[in-house]
Amino acid sequence: MNFGEHIKQLREQNQLLQRQVASVLEIDTAMLSKIERGERRAKKEHITLLANLLHSSERELYTIWLADQVYEIIKEESNPSEILQVVEKELKLK
Repeated sequence: MNFGEHIKQLREQNQLLQRQVASVLEIDTAMLSKIERGERRAKKEHITLLANLLHSSERELYTIWLADQVYEIIKEESNPSEILQVVEKELKLK
């Protein structure tokens, strides 16, 4: 599940309308709809607001948001799993 789908699910669980969430984020409803469909990315600054509004973990939302960005960068590569393995090794060295 990508960030947008996750946000939509949380929004619906909290019985919030798109316009209510969009208002808190100071964006229009059409933009939120695009974020939920994965057509646009939420800004990093939105994560804290969303976590508070949707009663979710900020760390979880940030992780999913960042994972979406990594996915977008490597999805078209011929060896995405190998790329992630190299990154994982590098992280373990630090």
